[in-house]
Amino acid sequence: MNEPLLPQRGRAAILTNQRYPVVLVHGWRSHPGIWNRLTPVLSDSAVPFWRFDHTAMQGAGTEAIALALRDYIHEKREEAGYGGPVDIICHSMGTCIARYLLEVLDGGAREEEVRLLVGIGPPNNGSAMAELFNDPERGPEVIRSLAGVFVPQGYDPGDDTIVQEFRPGSRTVTALRAAGTRDDIAYRILLAANLTGTPAFFPAFGGQTWEIAPDGEWRATYAGDGIVPHTDSYLPGAWMDVLPADPANLARHPEQYCHTMLPRNPEVVARIMEYLCSPDAGPDGVSPVP
Repeated sequence: MNEPLLPQRGRAAILTNQRYPVVLVHGWRSHPGIWNRLTPVLSDSAVPFWRFDHTAMQGAGTEAIALALRDYIHEKREEAGYGGPVDIICHSMGTCIARYLLEVLDGGAREEEVRLLVGIGPPNNGSAMAELFNDPERGPEVIRSLAGVFVPQGYDPGDDTIVQEFRPGSRTVTALRAAGTRDDIAYRILLAANLTGTPAFFPAFGGQTWEIAPDGEWRATYAGDGIVPHTDSYLPGAWMDVLPADPANLARHPEQYCHTMLPRNPEVVARIMEYLCSPDAGPDGVSPVP
């Protein structure tokens, strides 16, 4: 692996240069390669990064992957001789894996020292798409639309542990909701919206995202990234940043703002670097979710 290591006197060197190690956590059915636009920028800025890879755990549940993340962070700390704070950058379901570790498993002890948690398109309140996959009427057609795009051919959600665990009413989502966020961690949520209603934003759904309306019915919205609607992502106390800042970017590269492309999006990468430099400062015009 090409991840930069910290100096032997890691903590002192990091704190002197304000370069905290960054832990990168990819999402469901994804891989560490999604960070290939972010990691060169981290390297150029002398920010150490550790890429957690859970591709070999596709049949595992949330708690098992969260425990593997804990072990990985401990291993990298020992390897680097570093015991100070880390920042965690996550995509999609990876955010909930990290939150399960920090809030459910470690919420009482708070042994995991984390300064900043950034979630890119996270289903913090459970995944409407996971629920839609299981809908007997709409599910099969939705899965056909996403075959080869977001799920493999012949995908069966009933065989997918993570999808079942992140249906909105699941025990996993209930545990996260009950645990709540930690006041010793700064939370930042990065979302995309189809501000111009461009179909090319996410062609499978005509540029829209399915969400569960307050009355429990299904509805399509432009307030989402094609897979995760904003209503799935809201997190009390977290700063929420909706991109693009300039809607004209959707005319140039609408596909860069869909769910699967967000970690490689240049605007997302730039915003992450802003967070790493100033974790206590929210972006202009953005407020924490109450």
